[in-house]
Amino acid sequence: MENTLLIGLSRQVALARELDVIANNMANVNTNGFKARSSRFEEFLEPDASIETFPWPDRTLSYVIDGGTPIDLTDGATEPTGNPLDVAIRGDAFFAVQTPAGERYTRNGAFQMDAQGRLVTSDGFPVLGDGGPIQLEPGDSDVVIGPDGTVSTNAGERGRIALVRFEQPGSLSNLGANLFAPLEPAQEAIPAGTAARVEQGFVERSNVQAVHEMTRLMEVSRAYTRIASTLSSLSDLQRTAIQTLGEAV
Repeated sequence: MENTLLIGLSRQVALARELDVIANNMANVNTNGFKARSSRFEEFLEPDASIETFPWPDRTLSYVIDGGTPIDLTDGATEPTGNPLDVAIRGDAFFAVQTPAGERYTRNGAFQMDAQGRLVTSDGFPVLGDGGPIQLEPGDSDVVIGPDGTVSTNAGERGRIALVRFEQPGSLSNLGANLFAPLEPAQEAIPAGTAARVEQGFVERSNVQAVHEMTRLMEVSRAYTRIASTLSSLSDLQRTAIQTLGEAV
């Protein structure tokens, strides 16, 4: 009886985790450059005991454990904005931005110019180029951003937006504000090269599939409710059994 309750509880914990992932995806369905995550679970077998330890064969119990939340790095749809400072990445790459916590990475190319003339994200983080932040001058006009990220104005080139990639992008960690960072310091960003290009005047939309997420939300909610009902019935059965035994004594 106790094993059944524990197995059911392990499944409920896993489903609650999946609900959190789905809710976060749904909340960012309109966030530029957002990458959806999914839930992965594994089977955990317990106990690891030999058959000779018990007078009768012991049964292996199968629990559910969290196997991680892999990120979906497929491109989102691009949307024209008419803003010459907006750029969308097509391919395997990220923009590098400078934050108070250090260099971070994003796919959100909705850029603007701050009071110092720097190209910044919507949260005010400077966009990094090959030689540091991209700096524009007050008199600059006719901004053109080439497919390789080169930023030019009527006064000439102002730098090239750094496009970087990772050997294992699936292990990137979300930091909030649509920023990513590698989980392991050893996994350094490397130049994207020809693996990616940018499109001026566009932004990449979220790659969350709203219909799929809504369907999963209903499925997970129903599964959670079914397990809760089963555990409640088992708990009632256990209580009844204890009361009956108590009366018999």
